[in-house]
Amino acid sequence: MSPIRAAATREGAEPALSALAFFFVMTAYYIIRPVRDQLSGAVGSQSLPLFYGVVFATMLLLTPLFGWLVARFPRRQLLGWSYSFFIACLLAFVPAFVAQDRIGARELGVVFFTWVSVFNLFVVSLFWSVMADIFTSDRARRVFSLIALGGMAGAIFGPLLTRALVRWLGVAPLLLVSALALAAALALLLHLSARHELARPDGQDGAAIGGSLWAGVRELWSRPFLRYMALLMLFGDGIGTLAYALVADYAKLHLAGNVARTAFYNDLDLATNTLGVLLQLTLTRWLLVRFGPGWGLVLPSLVNVALLVMVMIGGHGSVAALGTAVPLLAVMMVATRGFAYGMTKPAVDALYTRVPRETRYKGKNFVETAVWRFGDLVVTSAVSGLRALGVGVGGLALAGVGVAALATWVSRRAGWSPDLAPEKPHATQ
Repeated sequence: MSPIRAAATREGAEPALSALAFFFVMTAYYIIRPVRDQLSGAVGSQSLPLFYGVVFATMLLLTPLFGWLVARFPRRQLLGWSYSFFIACLLAFVPAFVAQDRIGARELGVVFFTWVSVFNLFVVSLFWSVMADIFTSDRARRVFSLIALGGMAGAIFGPLLTRALVRWLGVAPLLLVSALALAAALALLLHLSARHELARPDGQDGAAIGGSLWAGVRELWSRPFLRYMALLMLFGDGIGTLAYALVADYAKLHLAGNVARTAFYNDLDLATNTLGVLLQLTLTRWLLVRFGPGWGLVLPSLVNVALLVMVMIGGHGSVAALGTAVPLLAVMMVATRGFAYGMTKPAVDALYTRVPRETRYKGKNFVETAVWRFGDLVVTSAVSGLRALGVGVGGLALAGVGVAALATWVSRRAGWSPDLAPEKPHATQ
C-alpha cells in the first residue's frame, strides 16, 4: 500500500485529498517554471537584479492587499478568488509567448518572472496555510510529509509532461495545460474546505480571520518564531539564489533558443524533485515524527555547508552522471533545492501549526513573499557587484559557506522557539 493510501486508511480521506490537491498545484507550477527560467537564461545574471527588484516592489504592494483579503473574506472565497485569478492570467499570457521573439526576452521576462514568482509564493503559501487550518499539530507531524510527497509527485510529473510537450507543441501551449492543473487543485481545495467546515459546526476554521491588513508586518517584530523564519528565509534564499544566478550565466553561454533553455531548466527541476521525493520516502517523515520538525531545519543547513565547500574547491568543474558531464554548480542547485523542498518545507509548515491562525496566514505569507523577494534582490545585486569586482565562483562559494553556517544556528533557534505552542502528542481533530 502506498504511503498516501495508508495515511488515508488511518486518518480519513483528508490526507489523500490534500496530497492530490498539492499534486495538481505543483504540476501547474512546474510546467510554467522552466518557461520562466528560460527567459532569465536568455539574458543572464546581469538582468536578475532588475527582475527581482520588480518582484520585491510588487510583493510590497500585494502583501497589505493579501492581509486585507484574509481579514475580511472566509477561506473558501479567498481560495476561489485567488486561484481563479491566476488561472485567468495563465490564459492571458498565451499570446505573449506566441510573440516572445518580437517582444524580447528581457521585456517579457520582467513581467512573467514577476508574475510567476507571485504565483508560486501566494498559491503555495495559501495552500499550506489552509493545511495548517485543517490539521492539528499532532496530525500535521504524521501527514504533512505525505501531503508534501503528493506535491513532489506533481513536481516530477510536471517536468516529465513538459519534456514530452515542449518540443512537440512549443512553449505557449504549456500555459493552457498549467491552467487546467490549477483548476483541478482549486476544485479539490474547495471540497476539502467545505468538508472541514461541516465537521466544525461553529464555523471558526472557515471564517474570515479579521484583524489588521498590516498584521503580517507587525507580527514579524512581535513574534520570535517569525523573526527566526525571516532570517532563515534570507539565508536559505541567499544560497539558492547564488546557485540560480551562476546557472543562469551558464545557460546564457551554452544554450541557444527558448526551447533548448526550457528543456535544460526542466531537467534540473526533474532532478531536484526526484531528490525531494526520495527524501520524503526515506528520511523526512521519520525525522519529523521521531525527533520533531526542528531537526528538519537543521539538517538541510548542514548539507548546504558541505555542498558549498565542494563548489569552493571544485569551482567550474564537473562530475560524470549517467555518462554526461554535469557542472558542480548544477549539482549544488539540485541538492540545495531538493533538501529545501523535500525536508525544510514540510518541517516549516509543521511548525506553523503551533502558531495562531492570523500568524499562519498573514505572518507566514509576509515572510514567504516580501521577505523572500527582498533576499532575492539583495543576493542577485551582491552577486553582480562581486562579479564586477572579479570575484569568481570559489570566492562566492566561500561567502555562501558563512551564510549556510549562520542558517544552521538560526534553524536550531527556530525549531525550538519559545513562543511556539507546546506539542500535543495525543491531540485529535
